[in-house]
Order: sequence, then structure tokens, then C-alpha cells
Amino acid sequence: MVPALAPLATIALLCGQTGSPVDGLSYVEITGAIASLPLDGGFLEIEAGDLNGDGHPDLVSVGDHGSPFINTQQHGVTAWLGDGAGGWTLVQTGNFGYGGCALGDIDGDGLTDIAYGVHHNYSSNDFGDQLIEAALGDGSGFVWTPWDDGLATNGETYGMFGTDLGDVDADGDLDLGSASFGCCAGIHVYRNHGDGTWSQSFGLLGGNCDSRFEFADLDGDGHLDGVAAWSLGVAWLGDGQGGFTPADGNLPGTHYIGAQAGDVDADGRDELCFVSGGAARVFTWGAGNQWTERTSNLAQAGLASVQEIALGDMDSDGRKDILLFSGGSYAVCSYSSSGTWRRIAGGAAAGSGTKAGELLRGGVDLDHNGLGDIWLVQREPAGSLNTRNVHRVLAEASSATELTIRPLAPQSQRVWRGGQVRFVDWASSVPAGVAPGKVTIVLSVNDGGPPYQVLGAGLPNSGRTQVRVPPSVNSSVCRLIYVLTSPGLTRKRSTGPRFSVLP
Repeated sequence: MVPALAPLATIALLCGQTGSPVDGLSYVEITGAIASLPLDGGFLEIEAGDLNGDGHPDLVSVGDHGSPFINTQQHGVTAWLGDGAGGWTLVQTGNFGYGGCALGDIDGDGLTDIAYGVHHNYSSNDFGDQLIEAALGDGSGFVWTPWDDGLATNGETYGMFGTDLGDVDADGDLDLGSASFGCCAGIHVYRNHGDGTWSQSFGLLGGNCDSRFEFADLDGDGHLDGVAAWSLGVAWLGDGQGGFTPADGNLPGTHYIGAQAGDVDADGRDELCFVSGGAARVFTWGAGNQWTERTSNLAQAGLASVQEIALGDMDSDGRKDILLFSGGSYAVCSYSSSGTWRRIAGGAAAGSGTKAGELLRGGVDLDHNGLGDIWLVQREPAGSLNTRNVHRVLAEASSATELTIRPLAPQSQRVWRGGQVRFVDWASSVPAGVAPGKVTIVLSVNDGGPPYQVLGAGLPNSGRTQVRVPPSVNSSVCRLIYVLTSPGLTRKRSTGPRFSVLP
């Protein structure tokens, strides 16, 4: 039973979340046991998610060019299970690799599953013998069951890589998108039929692509769009049924690095960002398929040039920040209401690295201090002919002093569609010695007031879950209420930003 909910003003005070967002972020390295698995070279994608349901985010990959067993001991699904305090336990399963991955509950059983696109589909069995696959997790982090019939059956004959999960057709399950990391396997979107079979709803061959693909909402209509740094199209608007149309419009016709999307100003639309000519660039889609640049004073953000870019809510204010990396140094920049960018953090990664073009990620709180952390892969040592990929994890350095929860997604003015599966994000600070607790997500379609509908209860306090949007809702004044409980401590609640649910 959901407890009686306090009035909106009381809820905000209970969480202690009045006032301005945190500023002046700083980071310390917590790589620890992750370094015990040497890497090789080439692209790499490492994602965060709670594989074993203990409330602590884990880091997951399918390896770089050394997987499986090429100059390294990498193989299959590689997971570093986190303990929330900077400790990591390595588990690996399978005989394949070199690719990108995504995490989510694909079959709706409440456990975290994985999807991936790879180049080295070397497995002799069903787990790892296709260029695109999905596999179901059992809640442990090291047992996976293939769930992949119909994937990689539409001309994918070379390495696939960047992979994401999202409900493109609003039928209540996660679909899959993947892009190749070169020529000429293109990009592909497959619909999930809920029984372990998939069929392509969109796909194109040809062109050259880098290592990323992701779903976003560029036009703010609630239907998922696609983003990939592909020579034949970077932005693709979804029709809500699994189809996509090109939307590059007036984007500059230059080489894109690391194209991805996120809402930097909480207006309900995801901005497109990428690196071009050694500088970061940010664009917003508008009517008539016209893009407006929002780069302003961002460019290099104090770096000599930019080699890699990423998006993540680093200060837990409900807006995506931009992370930049070049030559071993990084910067974090936040978009202001005046239309300019403010640098809120910067520093250098250890190890004398020269490039993080292989990986840069951030925005997931790995250590429960309520603020997003950073993980990257750079080439080390600098200036050597024998460099290797080295994985480093940087945690925001402040300590948690009280148990809190802060809504991160859905952001303000976001649009969801009835029947969809959507991801919900939050940041939670958990003091040392306190259990992470459990989270309940409640939907109000009346601006925080009743009636209430529970979308998820007793969830691990890992910072992310996925929910099924009720199909019958039609309201522009929806809010989510996040309820965090921990043994012996007062229940804390908060209401998220107002958003819409449309049929």
C-alpha cells in the first residue's frame, strides 16, 4: 500500500532539496580493482546499471579489440559489480566481444538484461554468434540467456557497435537500435515481440559510422528518435511505430565525432551534441527541420581542443551537462538560463593519457553521494609506441551527510506516450553505514495531487528504473513522486518536474 502523500510543499522540505544546485564539483579516482583486467585498443563502450539488484550501479562492457582473448583476458559480457564504496568485483561470461552494449529489462521480469552489437562474434554457441544480440539476465550479473532470434538478419555483415534500448512503438517493451563502427553495415532498429523474437522496423546499409547509437527525443513529441554519427544521416525522427525519417536539415556537413543527445535546458527536447574540428557543438531541432546552434562560449571549454564528448547530469539539477576530454584533461560544463555555458568542473585523469576517443561517460552516481561520476578510457602511456586502453573511474569527491533523493528524469516539459516503457532516473545520497534503501515511484496526473498510481514499488536505490506508462492517461500536468525508505530512517519523498503523458 502506498502511504498517504504529503502536500507538495511539505514533500520538498522533507527531502531537504530547496536552494540552488551544487557547484564547484571535484573528482577523485576510484578505479581500484577495475585495473586488474588489462585492455587492448580500439573503441569501447562501458555502460552503468544495477545487474544484481543490490542498489549499487555496476559497469558493463563487451570489451575492446582484445575481446575475446586477443592480447588480453577480456571475453563476453564483462561486468564490474560495484559495492557503492569504490569496490569492484569482476565477472565475465561468454566468448565474443569488441562492441557496444545497452542495459534494460527486455522481457519485463524486473531483472536487468543486456543488448549488444559486436565485431568478434566468435562464439560456437547461441550466446555470442551474431553481430547483434540480446540476452536475459538472472539477477546475478554473470548468467545470461540468449533472446535474439531475428536480430542481425538484414545485411549486417561487418562489425556492429553502438547499441541502445528504447520503446520505439509504444507497445510496452524495449526495442533495440544498433550502428556499425565503420563501413558499411549501417544502422538498424529491431522491434521486440516479447517472446525472444525480433524483426527490423527500420534499417539502412552503407556509409561510415563511428561507435555510437542512441535513442532520444529531438522534437519533443514523445516518440523516440535516433542519433548516430553516420555519414548518411545523424538525426532521425521516429514516427512512434518503429519507422524513422532523416532530420539533418541545416546541420553543418562536417565530420561528427561522438554524436549523442540530451536535454541541457529542461525544455522537453533533447539537444544534439558532437565534436567537429576539435570543438564541441550543440544544436536544437526546430520546426521546418531547422537546427539552431547553442554552442555559444562552449567550444573547447578551456581545453586546447576536444577529442571526445559526453552528456550526463553531473550536478543533479535535472539538466544534462556536457563532459569534454582532450589529451588527458577533462571539463564539465553546464548550460545557463542566459544561453551560455559555465564550467563547473575540470581536471586531469591520472596515467599520462593522450586520448579518450575510445570512451567518455558520466552522470551515474556510482558511490551514492548524490552526484554523477565519470568513467573514461584513454590511451596510455602518452608518447609511447606501445599504448593500451586504460579504464579509469572518477568519483565526485564530496561525502553524503544525509539520506536524500532528487528527481532527474523525466525532466521538465518532457512528453511520454501512453503504453510506452520509459526510464526514470534519480540521484540519492546515502551516508556511510546506511542501507541504500528501496524506492517507490508514484504517478500523479493532477500536478502532484491525487489520484495516485504506483508505477514501481520496492525498487533498488540504484538511480534508474523503467516503468510502463499507463495507456489511458492524457494529461499535461503529470508528476512523479519518488519515495525512498531505509531501515530505521524517516521516509523521504519528492515530486519531480511537471511533464505530459499523451495518447
